[in-house]
Amino acid sequence: MKARKVLFIGVAFLLAFILWTVMIVSVDIQPVGQQGTAVGFAAFNTWFYHLTGVHMRLYDITDWLGLVPIAVCIGFGVIGLVQLIRRRSLFKVDPDIILLGVYYILVIAAYIIFEMIPINYRPIPIDGCMEASYPSSTTLLVLSVMPTLIFQIKRRCNNKTVRYIVCAFAVSFSAFMVVGRLIAGVHWATDIIGSILLSFGLFAMYHAAVRFSDMRKEHGIQ
Repeated sequence: MKARKVLFIGVAFLLAFILWTVMIVSVDIQPVGQQGTAVGFAAFNTWFYHLTGVHMRLYDITDWLGLVPIAVCIGFGVIGLVQLIRRRSLFKVDPDIILLGVYYILVIAAYIIFEMIPINYRPIPIDGCMEASYPSSTTLLVLSVMPTLIFQIKRRCNNKTVRYIVCAFAVSFSAFMVVGRLIAGVHWATDIIGSILLSFGLFAMYHAAVRFSDMRKEHGIQ
């Protein structure tokens, strides 16, 4: 896929996320959250919440499995560090790894921003505390990081079997985490949707940045 097309896709997802966020704070607002806090798309969210119920064991499982994408981030960080030590210059580290580091920082920044400015709160208290719920941080982490594992393994591994196993794991793991988080009952359904839109948008922007970097390299532009 051409870099410009991927860029447009990323922008479209990010704009969709912004629009979705605006709708969440303006459409069907009702005091149905913890301690009467306001929740957007209240009728839909409460219907889905009562449909699935709360499953704390599933919440705990998906919470612990959130360490998997963190391990992936650390793994790529180690790759970048090894290249930096061996090549003795940050500018000689592979551009897609440098861009990956910037991308992960942006994902963390998005998480911090929405923790500081809560759009809504979880349906239930966690350890007795009200926690920001939008967008789902675990879903955002998984869907932002696991696609980079697929993207990088396809770029760096020539073994088709290994590539297939890693990609199959990343896809199945991501699906389990999203569905698990959705039905665990610790987020409103709209929180999960918001995370999907934001993570897809951010990843597409990273994908596009790497493609543009590859094009510059192909044309001998430093």
